[in-house]
Amino acid sequence: MAVCIPLPSCRFRHRPVRSSLERQELFGRIAPVYDNLNDLLSLGQHRIWKRMTVSWTGAKMGDCALDLCCGSGDLAFLLSEKVGSNGKVTGLDFSKEQLSIASCRQGLAPNACYNNIEWVEGDALELPFSDGYFDAITMGYGLRNVVDKERAMQEMFRVLKPGSRVSVLDFNKSTQPFTNLIQEWMIDNVVVPVATGYGLAKEYEYLKSSIKEFLTGKELERLALQVGFSNARHYEISGGLMGNLVATR
Repeated sequence: MAVCIPLPSCRFRHRPVRSSLERQELFGRIAPVYDNLNDLLSLGQHRIWKRMTVSWTGAKMGDCALDLCCGSGDLAFLLSEKVGSNGKVTGLDFSKEQLSIASCRQGLAPNACYNNIEWVEGDALELPFSDGYFDAITMGYGLRNVVDKERAMQEMFRVLKPGSRVSVLDFNKSTQPFTNLIQEWMIDNVVVPVATGYGLAKEYEYLKSSIKEFLTGKELERLALQVGFSNARHYEISGGLMGNLVATR
């Protein structure tokens, strides 16, 4: 069983955040309906993708795990179930609003192991943890939104223990024109119209441009190797609309 060094006992810690203020405010605005929209827009499939993401980390009972850009906590809760009451999970995000929702969900959940989760407001580019601290790291729909993707990968590499894995779920920037066409059609004709019903059309219109500016699977693999990971593989899921990078330190 892995030894987990206790983090400070406070439930919700604050750290300075270096990010796009506009993007930070965006996630604050969508926080109240974020979970409902995820369910609607993915027809519930995001729950399957997130379980796959956590499974790829290889997290086990007693481990210390980190969920970066944790949002309302879906991946953190799944990690908590993997590491159990003797393990420790840290959920870090730059949005106070998202963390507040995650903390409320934790308080209402019947699963006792969720008490092993600590929520931290902080910066994915300057992680407040020592080198080689975590046994597993997840990041769901966060790498695409950070201002410096290489720096974010370097930080994940730094705080991960040798031989451990990071698993990064996000929209896939496909190299296949047909897949790109479907993805853009879905955003224009499903995502934005549904978000409009919640008064969040502008908040979700950014998706197309953020995917275009993102890295392809091969580019993500190269980036992971470049910052020091020993191996990296990107998996296309859901017909190539989503992708998951798995990298081992």
